[in-house]
Amino acid sequence: MATERPIVLVIEDEDAILAVVEGALEEGGFQTATAKTGEEAVTLLNGGRPYRALVTDVNLLGRLDGWEIARAAREIDPHFPVVYMTGGAADKWPVLGVPNSILLQKPFAPAQVVAAVSQLLNAGSQQAGPA
Repeated sequence: MATERPIVLVIEDEDAILAVVEGALEEGGFQTATAKTGEEAVTLLNGGRPYRALVTDVNLLGRLDGWEIARAAREIDPHFPVVYMTGGAADKWPVLGVPNSILLQKPFAPAQVVAAVSQLLNAGSQQAGPA
């Protein structure tokens, strides 16, 4: 039986960017689930599916932003890998971003998303220690 590909939850309200990020992650060996609003993302996170990482835009439609979604993910798992994407909120990352996260400034190369998620997953598996 083939090993299951890790599921990455991608939150982005711009279809073109969502399609690029989703395609890059799937080519990089991940499964993806997507949401367009923060509220939808939090519902998915709390739905019990085994998401392995979160890739979120900072500025989203709806009441919740990417900073809040990341904090919700970290309430579920304190080491949950988080990659932020932003065009204009990078200066807020040191204050609002969760620890041990990665921020990608738009525009970025699709491969950068795959590298960021892989880096965080690898760091997380080392952090967990031997099984």
